[in-house]
Formats: sequence, C-alpha cells, structure tokens
Amino acid sequence: MLAAAAMTIATAHTAAAPLPKERAAALTRQLQTIADDPAMPLPGLSVVAIRGGEIVYRQHLGSKRLASDGKPARPIDDDTLFRVASVSKFVTALGAMKLVEQGKLSLDADIGTYLGYRLRNPSFPNRAITLRMLLTHTSSLRDEGGFKFAPEVDLKEVLLPGGPYYGKGAMWDTRHAPGAWFEYVNFNWGLIATVMEAASGERFDRLMRRLVFDPMDLKAGFYLADFAPARIDDVATLYRKREKDGDETWDPNGPWVAQADDFDHAAPSAPAGLAAYRAGSNGTVFAPQGSLRISTGDLARIMLMLMHGGRDGHRQILAPQTVATMFSRQWTLQPDGTNGSPNGDGGSYRGLYQAWGLGNQHFTDTSMVRDGHASGERLVQGGGFKGVGHLGWSWGLNALFVFDPVKQDGMIYVSTGVGVDPDQQPGKFSSEARFQERITDALYRGAIAPLP
Repeated sequence: MLAAAAMTIATAHTAAAPLPKERAAALTRQLQTIADDPAMPLPGLSVVAIRGGEIVYRQHLGSKRLASDGKPARPIDDDTLFRVASVSKFVTALGAMKLVEQGKLSLDADIGTYLGYRLRNPSFPNRAITLRMLLTHTSSLRDEGGFKFAPEVDLKEVLLPGGPYYGKGAMWDTRHAPGAWFEYVNFNWGLIATVMEAASGERFDRLMRRLVFDPMDLKAGFYLADFAPARIDDVATLYRKREKDGDETWDPNGPWVAQADDFDHAAPSAPAGLAAYRAGSNGTVFAPQGSLRISTGDLARIMLMLMHGGRDGHRQILAPQTVATMFSRQWTLQPDGTNGSPNGDGGSYRGLYQAWGLGNQHFTDTSMVRDGHASGERLVQGGGFKGVGHLGWSWGLNALFVFDPVKQDGMIYVSTGVGVDPDQQPGKFSSEARFQERITDALYRGAIAPLP
C-alpha cells in the first residue's frame, strides 16, 4: 500500500533542474527505438516527464495522421489532441469532485435523489448506490448490458426492470452487493455523467468545459462537434495493423488501418437526436468513459495542478482538501479475493488493479508471478515508483497518466496505435504489455530517477 503520507498533496515544491541535453538525447533515442521496434511498432508516441513538480522532458515521435489518399503524414506536435480512452474517466472525476466541493453532489447520498427515480440492484433492494461506489467501481453495475445509448434513450429505461432497454438485467452483478466488490466498469462513468447533469442542469460536455477546461484555458473536450474546425485537424487518428478489408484480426504484416478519429475522411458529427437531448437523462451520449480529446501538454497542466494542491497559476481549480479526498484510498484488493478477484475474474484484471481512489488507480508497485506470467501494476523494472492516476487503451491507443503526489514526479505517455496484439507480448514484471513496460521504465530512468 501507499503510505498514508503519500496521499497528502503537496502545495509547495522545489524546482527540478533541467534535464541535461545528453540525458535528454539518450532518452529520445531509447524511445525512438521502442517506437520503431518491428515486434511492436507504434505510429506515434507523445510523452511528458515531470520531476519535482516541473516538466523536465517532453517529446513527440511519429505521426498524428499517417500518409493516405495522397496526403503526406503529419507529425505529432504540441497541439496534437489524442482521444485518451480511459484516462477520460480520471478527468471526468475532476468535474464530479468539483460538484461535490460546491455542495451540488454528495459522495454518499443515494444517487436516485439526483436522478429522480429509485435505483437498486434487484438482488439487493435495500442497498442504495452512491457516487462513491460509482467512482470506485464498486457499484455492482456491469458493462454486459451496454454502456452507451442513443440521445433519445433515458437511462431509466435501461436500469429499471420493465424498461424497454432493460433486457435480462445483464447490467447488474446479482452476486455481490453494492459497495462490496470491485469490477472495472465503463457504464459507471455514463451514470456519473448523468448524475452530474441532473445535479447541475447542464449537458455533460459543456459542464466539463465550465468546471475544468475553461478555467484552466485547456484546449480539450468530450464532444468534437463543439470544437472549432481548426482544432479538428489537430486530432490524432488512432490505428492498428490488420487486413484493410478483412475482419478484426490483428495482422502485423498488414497496413495501418484507422480505428478512430479518421477525420481526413469524415468530419465529426452530432449524434442524431442530440438537439432534443434532455440533460440528466443519459450522459452516456458523451462517452465520459473514453472520449476526451486532449494534448499531452494539457494533461501535464492537469497533473501539475493536482500536484500543487489544486492550483493552476493564480487560479484555484480544486480546493486542496478536495484533491486529497479524491486521492484517498477507497479500495484495496484483499489477498483472499473477498472484495475482487485476484485473478481478474471481474476483479483486478490479471492483477493490474490492486487499489483505487475516487476515479483513480493507485499504483502500489506490486509485481508477482501467476502461472508463469508476470502480473501487477508495477511501472518500473525492479520497483521504485508509486503513484496515482489512470491507464487508457482502446482503438489501438495506449496511454498512461501517473504521478507521485509527495515527490511530485510524474509520467504521461500516449501512443497513437499498435502494430501487434498487445496480449501476445506480455510484460516481464506487470500485467501490462512489454512495450508499455519499456516506455514507463525508460521515462522513469531517463528523466526522473537520479543518475547512478
């Protein structure tokens, strides 16, 4: 476990010395070698390293858009926006915690008081579901019933028995009571967004702009149709290698095939029916679990704000106590699996999830071997880095946002795709794929760890 002191958010720091040019150059060469590795090629990679509360290294490699249809490849730059998959959950949690800070939401109130209907797991009718449960993946909801619905659908019709979208009730874990069992669930975040809308009366994407993005002057958002056209060209396309006209099978010898945000061929458009959407009915429309577009530079701004007690320059974005509460330990996997399976059966995902805060994973530097395979959430070979943050992967994208609140060291990386099924390249010291381990280990040793 992280020591209790590790959850104290520092409000002052000592500026880190700039990374020496030779060390920076060596790190860039190492990252380029990782990106070019034919065993796992990456079309693009953007990274940031923070030491002692200061950015000491930032680098972009490869392309945000690969050459296609006569258009040349375009390199990643400081303005490139990435669809950061589940790192979006972490940022959504910032907005939810701001509403808690303002008294518009309570972590432990029955969320039915905001939604306007009584929401219960049918097997546990006397157990209220709370925002704290949603933020810690202990709500007893599951993804099996779906986690994104059209604007005209009210989630009441999905969640309540007898509703036209309830089906067989597959969205409920009927074995474990709310608050008792960890299962990583995307649908939790659609419901969080809905509760945020119900409490504020605002559409989720616009609410996040008001609460987080605009106060920090971040060029980020959950709904691309609200972006100016010039910003659309900054959005990176996400890729995987597979047969161009084949099925979903990986093919490392095939071409790079766009999986998401291929805006050279089709501009983003509003979902049908959005004009009549009613805030507080169905926040899944804005995919709060995975649709945030943001640059690694602006992710670093968020990280620094949290390191500095919720302050961004002269602006207090979150109160220091709100930040401390957000990163306080809420759930820890028990060795006997009584609150989440240690083998990943609806629990820790092959040992990757060992502990959780409010909308953030706690990286406890755990590494183990199960059935001859490494597992755990260790970020550095041999250990040495504990922190809080979030992982993201989908559509070929892989991302990490993690920092140590006490030492004020942090790492961010986003890759725009992968050329091989990551499951075919297991890690040596964690549940992550080997290429992910190589990136974090290189960032830590090259930019954060003291030189030997």
